[in-house]
Formats: sequence, structure tokens, C-alpha cells
Amino acid sequence: MKLKYINNINPATGKLIKKVKCSTEKEIDKAVANARAAQKKWAALSLAQRSKMLEACAKDFVKQKEKIGRIITDEMGKLYKSAVGETHAVAYGIRETIEQAKTALAVENLQEENLRTELHRTPLGVCAIITPWNFPVSMPESLLSPALIAGNTVVFKPSEMVPLTGKAIFDIFNKHLPKGVINLVQGADEVGNYLIHSNIDMIAFVGSQAVGKIIMKAAGDKLKRIVLELGGKDPMIVLNDADLEKAANFAVNGSLRNTGQVCVSVERIYVQEKAADKFTTLVANGVKNFKYGSGYDESVHMGPLVSERQRANVLSQVKEAVKKGAKLVTGGKAPKGNKGFFMEPTLLTNLSHKHRIMNEETFGPVVAIQKVKTEDEAVKLANDSPFGLGATVWTKNKKKGLAIARKIESGMIGVNQGIGSVSGTPWVGVKQSGYGYIGSIDGIRQFTVPRKISYRK
Repeated sequence: MKLKYINNINPATGKLIKKVKCSTEKEIDKAVANARAAQKKWAALSLAQRSKMLEACAKDFVKQKEKIGRIITDEMGKLYKSAVGETHAVAYGIRETIEQAKTALAVENLQEENLRTELHRTPLGVCAIITPWNFPVSMPESLLSPALIAGNTVVFKPSEMVPLTGKAIFDIFNKHLPKGVINLVQGADEVGNYLIHSNIDMIAFVGSQAVGKIIMKAAGDKLKRIVLELGGKDPMIVLNDADLEKAANFAVNGSLRNTGQVCVSVERIYVQEKAADKFTTLVANGVKNFKYGSGYDESVHMGPLVSERQRANVLSQVKEAVKKGAKLVTGGKAPKGNKGFFMEPTLLTNLSHKHRIMNEETFGPVVAIQKVKTEDEAVKLANDSPFGLGATVWTKNKKKGLAIARKIESGMIGVNQGIGSVSGTPWVGVKQSGYGYIGSIDGIRQFTVPRKISYRK
């Protein structure tokens, strides 16, 4: 490996937190070998036994939520209150998986005349779990819990942006699970690339579309199973008859929360012409009042971007849009005299699909508005993307809203609300926003393979 250390930088200050050693090829091989050696014994435990150990992990996340919250805020800039809340919610995620597993992994007994078939859901083996930095405890949990409950062992590589958060997650699981069931490797692209080509059976990944395509090619060589959640470019459609205050509030928070670093952020807004002026004014007021600063400051609404590179990418999209005719209503700059990776909350209007910011994932604190004449035009533009993760539709006519929602090519769609759904439903993207899905009974089953045993009565 060329890169020997990760420089773990605090994005609010630009200062080094710690140099973290990258895993070597030998260390990755050892982690995979340890997982392989532990897998059969782990799978042989009953579901109740595995569940009991995972419940102990859930309790530990609640106990350590403040400690882990501070690590998250220091490493990626998330508001401390949100970081603590995210860590606490991990316990709910683990417990929901434990409950769903009772159905997902149950043996099904089928009968046809005098022929009987037992349908078993068996683990795949060793899973590589590779996760992002923007929700650095909840995203790992969403992959680790179903993989482990199903009887797989894992090699876990957290994002190089949050290595200490990843270590804290590993420490909790490793404390309560048998030796070798979970293994940690640290590093950036080189470590991830070596891991996906190693002796593993499955790759579960949340991250960028570009990396997802690399993983898919690597998995094809030996037909490794994969689950990929690959981000989005979520559209928001605002019709003339929408509740504009409610829609504007959602637009601001949906675009700017977590500094816009959310895979289901509102990244492009299509508003009908008659509603556009009032809607834009309401949004502008919200953006101007959206405060940024240290994640430990309880008066702010967002922290810094995770890195200088991430901020530069967002600023370049804004600059390119303005150069090509977009109107910068507010924001659009990095504050002077600040050593952290902060950026002003930004509002752009007069946009079209000729602008890069309406096509490429932004992942930053920008509200992007484009006027449309008709509902059909809004739907056409919403679907004019390789992404298909989330979307929302805003209208006081619920029947019309539902009809439009059914035309949108996204996996998760909200009408007059965000994409939040009934518990137990999957987190799913269509088109290039995902391959497979996570969450739900069927999501757990993606970490297994069905096996049939048939016999005559």
C-alpha cells in the first residue's frame, strides 16, 4: 500500500486530530482469514444466541452515545446533538433487525401433494462492509446488523474520513461477539480495492456511484454477491397549488441539513411558474437565517463540510452555474479568515439542466431552483437523471400528488412530506442509485442464499 497513514482532520478547525495507520495487505488478508475461520461456528449458533449478543451491542451504543457523538463531531463536523441522536438510534436499528430476522430467517415448510420442501435462508460467508462518512454510525449499522444476524462474519472498512468513529463501532461489536466475527481494516481507496478483490463472498457498500461501479466489476470476476446504495440527486416538485410555506421549509431543511451531505438531500427543485416567486422568497428567507458554525455551538443549524476537497467540489458547481446564467440569490462562498471547511448556505435560481449542479450529485449546502410551466415538464425533468433514490411532490390535491408520484422514477417518494415511511419497508434506489436494497425482512434476506431440501411424505 502506498498510503501508510490517514491524516484525520477536524473539518471545523483544519487541525490534525490523529494520524491513523492504514491496514497493510497482510493485515487485510489476516482479517479475512479470521472472519473465514469464525464463520461456521458463528452461523451454527441459534438465532436467539446471535440476537442476545447483538442486543448487548445495542445497549452499549446507548451507553456510549455522548462519547461517540464527540468523535463524530470532531471527525466530520456533524452537529453534536445530531451525532448523539444518530448513535442512540443505532440501538433501535439493531433491535429492529433482530425482530425482523425472526421472520426473514425462519425455515419455510412447503407442501404439494405428498412432496415437502424445507426452504432455509443460509449465510453467504464473509462479507466486506464498506461505509461512508456522512452518517458514520447509522450507515455501518444498517449493513453490519443484517449481515451478522444472518450468520455471516464481516470485515469492516469505515470511510477514511471517520476512522475513529469506525474504530468505536468495531470496539462495541467486537466486545460482545466471538473473536473473528467482526474485523476492522482502515484506509482509503487502496485498502478498499484490495479488500473487494480478496477472499470474501459478499460486498455491501454505501457510497458514490463511481465506486459502486468499480465494486460491481470486481465482484463479477468471482460472482461475489453485492448490495450497493449509491446516492442520489433527489428532485422536489412544487405545484402551483402547494402549501408554499410548508414546501419552502422542507426545501431549506431538506437541502441544508447535515450541510447538504445526505444521499437523500433535496438537490433540485422544480417549481411551477405561478408559485415560483413566492416560493423563492420564502426559501431565500430560510436560507439567509440558516446559521453555520462549530457542531458544538447549539445556536447553529449546520457545521462544516467534511473536507476541503468536498467544499471545493460544491463551490465549483456553484461557480459554473453562475457563469452559465444562474442567479446567486445568497451565499455561494467560503467565509474568509476561517480555517475550517465552512461554506455559506446557498440559494441558486434561474437554473436548467445545462448546469452541472442540476445533473451531478452536489452533497453540499445548496438550494437549487428551476421554474417549470407544467406538471408534465416537472415529471420529465425529475426523471431526466441516472439517479433514482428519493423524491417529493408538493400539492394540496392529494389525488394528483399520488398520481404524479407514481410517475417518478425513484425508489422512495413522499407526497407533501419527506421520504420517511412505515417501519419495516426497505431503503431502496432505482436506476443507478442502488443495486439491491437494505432494511426490511427482504433486506436481511439479501445477506443470505435460499437452500431447498425436498423429500416425499
